[in-house]
Amino acid sequence: RRYPTVELRAETFNGPTHVPVPSDSAFLKALLFELRLVDDHVFVEHRDTCTRINHSSVYSVSTDAGHLWPVLAFHKSGLIYACVPLVEEPLEPRPPLLTVLGLSQGLALLLGIMDYVSPSRKNEAEMNSKISQLRTLLIQACPLGTPLNTNIRSLNSSFEDIQEMPVDKDQPAWRSSTYKGKPQVNVCITEKVKCMQYDQRDVVDTWQVYGAVNCKCDIEGSAPEVTLTLNLPTNGPPLQDIVVHHCVTSVDPAMLTSCSAEPLDDSVYSGPYKFPFIPPSDSFNLCYYTSQVPVPPILGCYQLVEEGSQIKITVNLKLHESIKNSFEFCEARIPFFNRGPIAQLEYKVSYGQLDLSREKSLLVWVIGQKFPKSLEVSLTGTVSFGTAGKEHPTDYVCTGNTAYVKLYFRIPDFTLTGCYVDQHSVQIFVPGKPKITASRELISSDYYLWNSKAPAPTAYKT
Repeated sequence: RRYPTVELRAETFNGPTHVPVPSDSAFLKALLFELRLVDDHVFVEHRDTCTRINHSSVYSVSTDAGHLWPVLAFHKSGLIYACVPLVEEPLEPRPPLLTVLGLSQGLALLLGIMDYVSPSRKNEAEMNSKISQLRTLLIQACPLGTPLNTNIRSLNSSFEDIQEMPVDKDQPAWRSSTYKGKPQVNVCITEKVKCMQYDQRDVVDTWQVYGAVNCKCDIEGSAPEVTLTLNLPTNGPPLQDIVVHHCVTSVDPAMLTSCSAEPLDDSVYSGPYKFPFIPPSDSFNLCYYTSQVPVPPILGCYQLVEEGSQIKITVNLKLHESIKNSFEFCEARIPFFNRGPIAQLEYKVSYGQLDLSREKSLLVWVIGQKFPKSLEVSLTGTVSFGTAGKEHPTDYVCTGNTAYVKLYFRIPDFTLTGCYVDQHSVQIFVPGKPKITASRELISSDYYLWNSKAPAPTAYKT
């Protein structure tokens, strides 16, 4: 899809450095060449030289009119997803990628398209049908060249609900359709916790919490007003780095100035966090935030020692007493890289059960839905290996005794910050009593325990 208005703006912004987008066929040919999907056996200086290593999905595509930059493109499951974002400044000298706003918008749109198309990649007829509907969906998602809704799956693939011209002049552009029926609001707070634990004196353990508040508002009217409030418990750590959706009409500036890069002090805004907004028609993330919580939910220690042809492992885990002891699932995965299949395994677990993966290179310790009363569990074992084959996992970082345990868990109806939505505080300025559903969850994300008996990759040292 082309947007003549965007191309005109690019020409205005870029001036003499502007390179027009070539015809579809010429662009495709140049892009395939740049991605090394054609003529990859031919050495081309500007593309293949060792001094030019591309660390991102942003390319400079050579065309008859010059080098077209930036072209955002990636190759996934036999399909190429590409777009040419607008750079709202001169192209010479080339601006840093982080300053080009269109790149993040373009990437979000491409990921939304991939999320919509990729589930059907094994069924050609279904995929062709989805791709043929993309043009219709893009009219809603990106009507004038600026993405308004990157969740392509949530859009309606027919034209019935799309209004050519809003009936009400107050209706915002992001409300592409109107709802008829009983008003209802669903809110879900999802917090993800990342963690690196080393169990070493000279290395600092690190953990971060990232939250997102997802909303789905089925409310009649062209521009319904909703106010939602996030609350924290009395001693809850304040929310920081808050980023709000463009549909939010106003916020307290103190909410947006709290930054995790600066040390916490008594003046930090600790809520309640009020968000007045006019909701889009579909599901959307109202805001994102981070928080500096005092402890990670599960404290752990992993020791791996090589003794001759055998490896001895010890894993100890402790659930912090402030954490809700009710999991949807909780398991620890112990991979063995650069070694052969597990030939012999002797182990003892204080709780849960230990499974061996089918390819015999991964131990899965299923702790289950609760920790025991002591809140502590342990695993000890001895492992020996057979001859390594090509199918067994390798890793350039995890060589020798540098190894990790990765935790996977989900705790429903719980957040690490204590953040919650008070259903009674949700205000909707429409007739009728709306049904309000609020939920929350804590999910692990990149939660690692590194072997304390070996050096591990670290971000910080004391």
